[in-house]
Amino acid sequence: MKLLKDKTAIITGATRGIGRGIALEFANQGCNIAFTYSSSVEAANALENELTALGIKAKGYQSNAANFDAAQELAKNVLEEFKTIDVLVNNAGITKDNLLMRISETDFDKVIEVNLKSVFNLTKAVIRPMMKQRSGSIINMSSVVGLKGNAGQANYAASKAGILGFSKSVALELGSRNIRSNVVAPGFIETEMTAKLDEKVVDAWRNDIPLKRGGTPKDIANACVFLASDMSSYITGQTLSVDGGMLT
Repeated sequence: MKLLKDKTAIITGATRGIGRGIALEFANQGCNIAFTYSSSVEAANALENELTALGIKAKGYQSNAANFDAAQELAKNVLEEFKTIDVLVNNAGITKDNLLMRISETDFDKVIEVNLKSVFNLTKAVIRPMMKQRSGSIINMSSVVGLKGNAGQANYAASKAGILGFSKSVALELGSRNIRSNVVAPGFIETEMTAKLDEKVVDAWRNDIPLKRGGTPKDIANACVFLASDMSSYITGQTLSVDGGMLT
């Protein structure tokens, strides 16, 4: 039995890493996928082919989630193409790390815009169709850094912590319409980005985690499948840390 059969999800930033893992797992569970990407047309085409090969409908949209009008346009296009929007996964995000002494205003603003404002933009764009159908699940990707902070990541931590307050407020506002809003907070997840880091550094991080390993995109995807499915129909306003016990 496929947990997301005949549902349609919008997943932002899905051509690599965690977003790609979520898209593949959702497709495995029978979900139709509308995904966004910012620049890599080749990766988007490859993902679209991979997803449709799993027997579902999939389409990539080049769209900037940080742009309000682009988010509205995306929701409109997805609704026309797929007829319904059941799940939104706000996954698009960037980092521009630096110590506060050295961080520029531009780098602070950019991270807030892409990581936090995009969540507002897309949530606002999908709530009307979700309210009409009286159902929906919104899943916002935060981070362990949004829960505990991290030196050199004041901008990223602020954006990811902001997602928590936003998601709880949306849960309170839209619960009566059967629209749920939850947060997933990944810990150290091993992706293409972490593969470029020094192996000794990565080993030290793994060693600090109670489960003694980094997470995989599939670990995050499994949590998102649960929150997108009817298995979590009585869960809203919550933050699920998927971090191997990092914050324990």
